[in-house]
Amino acid sequence: MAKDQPAPIAAWHAYVAADDPALLDVMLHDEVVFESPVVHTPQRGKAITMAYLRSAAQVLGTPSFRYLNEWYAERSAILEFACEMDGVKVNGVDMIFWDEHDKVTHFKVMVRPLKAVNHLHQKMGEALAAKAAG
Repeated sequence: MAKDQPAPIAAWHAYVAADDPALLDVMLHDEVVFESPVVHTPQRGKAITMAYLRSAAQVLGTPSFRYLNEWYAERSAILEFACEMDGVKVNGVDMIFWDEHDKVTHFKVMVRPLKAVNHLHQKMGEALAAKAAG
């Protein structure tokens, strides 16, 4: 853990490194809200948030995925990421908010450019449909 890295962000990085759903489950508040770059309405609750974040890890978790920068406030952080999916360069940010118990209460993802958003939309749809079917 970096010297000034908040505990929820250290937990997030541990989850990303291990790809362990149990680590994700522990860090999310039961009433967490997830905002996707490709879904108009916020998704509410731990189960749906876990489904989206697990699918995103699968879709974006290419060998090129990396966090570029991080900014912290008292109970929030912005983590900039980049990767390449199927030849499409993706740049985005994870905006993570937590409560006084270090449980993540809100997770918003923003992605650019438009070509990456469209590709991510297609791939996330496929991944979520596969999870629902299996």
